[in-house]
Amino acid sequence: MKKNLLNVRKLVKKYGEFRAVKGISFEVSEGEVFALVGPNGAGKSTTLKTLATILSMTSGKVLLDGFDLVKDEYEVRERISYLPEEAGAYKNLTGIDYLRFMADLALDDRKLIAEAVEFAVEITALGKRLEDKIKTYSKGMTRKLLLARTIMSRPKLAILDEPTSGLDVINAFEIRKIIRELVNEGISVILSSHNMLEVEFLCDRMAIINEGEIIVSGTAAALKKKYKSHNLEEVFVKAVKIKN
Repeated sequence: MKKNLLNVRKLVKKYGEFRAVKGISFEVSEGEVFALVGPNGAGKSTTLKTLATILSMTSGKVLLDGFDLVKDEYEVRERISYLPEEAGAYKNLTGIDYLRFMADLALDDRKLIAEAVEFAVEITALGKRLEDKIKTYSKGMTRKLLLARTIMSRPKLAILDEPTSGLDVINAFEIRKIIRELVNEGISVILSSHNMLEVEFLCDRMAIINEGEIIVSGTAAALKKKYKSHNLEEVFVKAVKIKN
């Protein structure tokens, strides 16, 4: 049995008196792709930003690979990487220079930097286009570059917020394929997505969050059976409506 890499217990995030996340609990196993889905404003991105140490949690306990998110923040940050939905790259750099620059920021050892860049180049599959400036890239190419940057250091956990947002079918498919292949590299993934077909294709398990609370979680097959639904879109709608 795979052990849990991430353990989230009673996580609360408040903005003033407003509780954006209301004591949620879940776990992500080693080598698992886990989805956190919900309506706009449900608390998905807030949760991911908190796990990525971008935001400070109000209360609760989070352990990543045995390290406490609050007490061991440095050790946690060494083991995670985060791709925001609206991430951007330095458009006047070439793709390869951007990857080298980001590897230099993330790593100290020259050998590890070279290995990270080599891995990122392989992931992007952009070939000679990496010699071109990023401002000439399509949105799909830029997203591949950013995903490669996110995972180039082979983190224990990759946190991906809407990884295929705004992409066409072909580019979205290629990004999903890369994400599934991450498991073969020993990387666990937690992601958010509004695309239920994507969630079903990518994820081993999922949780639906609404108004800051997780209302249901499980495998796609188990949730479709529970809600007597043919697909995850139906599950999503039924679960949110029942909660409301």
